[in-house]
Amino acid sequence: MAAAAGSPAVTMFTSTTDYCSCKAHRAFRFPVVHVGTAESNSFFRTRSITTARNFSSISPRSSSSVLTAAMTTDASAKVIDGKSVAKEIRDEIAAEISRMKDSIGVIPGLAVILVGDRKDSATYVRNKKKSCESVGINSYEVRLPEDSSEQEVLKHISGFNDDPFVHGILVQLPLPRHMNEQNILNAVCIEKDVDGFHPLNIGRLAMRDREPLFVPCTPKGCIELLHRYGVDIKGKRAVVIGRSNIVGMPAALLLQREDATVSVVHSRTKNPEKITREADIIISAVGQPNMVKGSWIKPGSVVIDVGINPVEDAKSPRGYRLVGDVCYEEASKIASAITPVPGGVGPMTIAMLLSNTLISAKRVNNFM
Repeated sequence: MAAAAGSPAVTMFTSTTDYCSCKAHRAFRFPVVHVGTAESNSFFRTRSITTARNFSSISPRSSSSVLTAAMTTDASAKVIDGKSVAKEIRDEIAAEISRMKDSIGVIPGLAVILVGDRKDSATYVRNKKKSCESVGINSYEVRLPEDSSEQEVLKHISGFNDDPFVHGILVQLPLPRHMNEQNILNAVCIEKDVDGFHPLNIGRLAMRDREPLFVPCTPKGCIELLHRYGVDIKGKRAVVIGRSNIVGMPAALLLQREDATVSVVHSRTKNPEKITREADIIISAVGQPNMVKGSWIKPGSVVIDVGINPVEDAKSPRGYRLVGDVCYEEASKIASAITPVPGGVGPMTIAMLLSNTLISAKRVNNFM
């Protein structure tokens, strides 16, 4: 929806989609050629898009013993189907929202603030609307022009902070360069920080015996995939490739909370291949196409690939195809289980955003 001249468009809509992109995540640069959309950060950020791809998969309902047996006997990795798990989670959320509406008359509300006219950001917001609609969440949207002031954005955040019908606030990234991203993200009330980016939420995530109100959506989705596929995390060696605030760092903290022994590989790490090859569980979030080769992977490990990178492909109608950070063709012959790209982590990000919004609405209304 286009904004009226000189003023933002404020739209209320009630908003599934198997397509979802993870929120722009900060990444780091290895000494390889990056193909994708670069955004401002100490290294760079990447955004992601997904398309359909045909992969075989195992059921997310598989028990741990069944998955373990399959992992150790098959010559190729089992596919961790994020689209299927995300659909299952949305169904669970929809049922819970219906129960809450019938019991206390409350419908969760999610507000999105979009600044500028980036096509990728508009696409992400549109898919969030559809996902909200599919589960019964009310969505509110503010669209501001590219040259809006930081104060205008802060004004809308303040309004949503005070609105009892809004239980979650999301500021779509990236913001225009003239805005201070941290000032804007920090202005979101911690009780409505469904992205999990507020420093107090991250601080609580990092501390033992403290619980954050919300966990960042993409890393939360990674751990949920491991849980739903019966992958045992406790006592395992885990490697997270990437140390961004949005994916890598919170993913490492979540794995530690699950009693894994965690190493973080980043742009200054020496011998990243050797360290990664020791891992039972790998989460890669760097935005580097096919960076992680089969030689980086220990036989039988579980690979969660967060990266979604467009690479040139003359055979594709669009002129490109999508690949992950991990070389799928090589890794799938060595790992025991792996997420595809697309169709792995991507769909889980919005599912976790919906889950966080529901959690917020239940918490403020003391609804169990």
